[in-house]
Amino acid sequence: MASWSEFAADEPRLADGIRLLMQQYGPGFGYLATVRADGGPRVHPVSPVITDDGLYCFVIDSPKRRDLERDGRYALHSFPPEESDDEAYVAGRARPVTDDATVARLALAARAAPHADWSLFEFTVDVAMLAHREQSVGGPSELVSGPAVQVWLDPAGATPQAARPVPTRLGRRHSRAA
Repeated sequence: MASWSEFAADEPRLADGIRLLMQQYGPGFGYLATVRADGGPRVHPVSPVITDDGLYCFVIDSPKRRDLERDGRYALHSFPPEESDDEAYVAGRARPVTDDATVARLALAARAAPHADWSLFEFTVDVAMLAHREQSVGGPSELVSGPAVQVWLDPAGATPQAARPVPTRLGRRHSRAA
């Protein structure tokens, strides 16, 4: 699990693109997916805080905070821009930030309500994705679209597994490392 700063050092252009989409409306804005106690997904809008040091989120007392405290897996998706279908996605593990100086510094920078019952979480990065979709009109009813997708996987988190058979649409099986 890489910190945001480790990810950004490894892929600065990708990190900058993700930051731009997450902060396109000023403060961060995206959708946070967590894992409910029964294993199902839970999705809520949040305001992620991205600094040079890390990717953070203030989370009020809520089911999503209890999800993160119990099972830190998360996925964070950008809010779609008005003018395109571009998107950013980051997934990994959330962990509570307990250092009072870090909490105070980020609360001040993000203007977090001082009297709210929130906890600060840092999000590590296992996978990051940025998709740009260029659109152009070819003819009266023809829309041509060309996606450009960048994906980053934490090299430290990639552990090889044994090859296993994977069924295909034709019923044949191919082996692949997963």
